[in-house]
Amino acid sequence: MASIPAAALIWASLWIYPGCALYFHVGETEKKCFIEEIPDETMVIGKYRTQLWDKQTGSFLPSTPGLGMHVEIKDPDTKMILSRQYGSEGRFTFTSHTPGEHQICLHSNSTKMALFAGGKLRVHLDIQVGEHTNNYPEIAAKDKLTELQLRVRQLLDQVEQIQKEQNYQRYREERFRMTSESTNQRVLWWSIAQTLILIVTGIWQMKHLKSFFEAKKLV
Repeated sequence: MASIPAAALIWASLWIYPGCALYFHVGETEKKCFIEEIPDETMVIGKYRTQLWDKQTGSFLPSTPGLGMHVEIKDPDTKMILSRQYGSEGRFTFTSHTPGEHQICLHSNSTKMALFAGGKLRVHLDIQVGEHTNNYPEIAAKDKLTELQLRVRQLLDQVEQIQKEQNYQRYREERFRMTSESTNQRVLWWSIAQTLILIVTGIWQMKHLKSFFEAKKLV
């Protein structure tokens, strides 16, 4: 867990197969972020809705009209992909162009904090990645596909997503290998430096002791 000015930033690792649905609570000054590992050229769709805590009923209200949520998405290079203000319910989409960890952050609209009145907000978040973002009944109706054709379309999309996942895993393995080789090289040079230091220190001590004994006329 890390902190940023006027916001509590919580990191959570959320694997992308096939998607994830969860809810979390935010306070008046909180920002909550999640990490999604996404292959390149992959579509992501996120849907959310908010519920405000009602002290009178002791439960969360079905909806929170007038309250907005701000969504920020950054790619693995910390480049801003999306930064937009939404309502109490919203849907955001983006396509990844760089494989790796994407940061998805949400925080409440600061201009509407009077609605909180010291309470808390529950946010339901559903994230779908890759071929799970496709609405196949809508595709079938639009393209007039038979059941068999639709199933073939689904299988092709699944195969394409699997290929992207495999490419991403190879990318991760390559980065890990490069990191390991770099670490091993640094360890090797550090070991060589330590050996040289010990040799130089030993030679200096021998010369110092020889000078001491000669000064005392012991040798």
